[in-house]
Amino acid sequence: MSRSKPVPETVTVHIPFRLVTRGGRKEVQLPDGASCQRKMDNTLIKALARAFRWKRMLESGEFATIAELAEHERIAPSYMTRVMRLTLLAPETVEVILDGRQEPKVTLARLMSYFPVDWEEQRAQYRTPRAPR
Repeated sequence: MSRSKPVPETVTVHIPFRLVTRGGRKEVQLPDGASCQRKMDNTLIKALARAFRWKRMLESGEFATIAELAEHERIAPSYMTRVMRLTLLAPETVEVILDGRQEPKVTLARLMSYFPVDWEEQRAQYRTPRAPR
């Protein structure tokens, strides 16, 4: 008859991670190389949806100017203009954001302050794949 080793009552597991603030919320960030499914940035996705909606409303002739549309939406024209710049993102960058695969540095605050308009520069900066031709 063989005896097995006694099982300890507690098991200690060490998981290296850190908490970071992203989009006004706290998020767990795992070390490089650790795989995890990213959560979608709902604030950024909502801003993208608004930007494309506003662009469509202006292009359809529903509103003649950004100032008129901003008044209708009850927001500042300067804010609307900054959000509408998101329509200049490369399609691949938009897809990566909608899939939640963007880098942690890609936040609404950062995109509203500056991003390159050239799609090749965006791909390099945000490491997004190039669309097949």
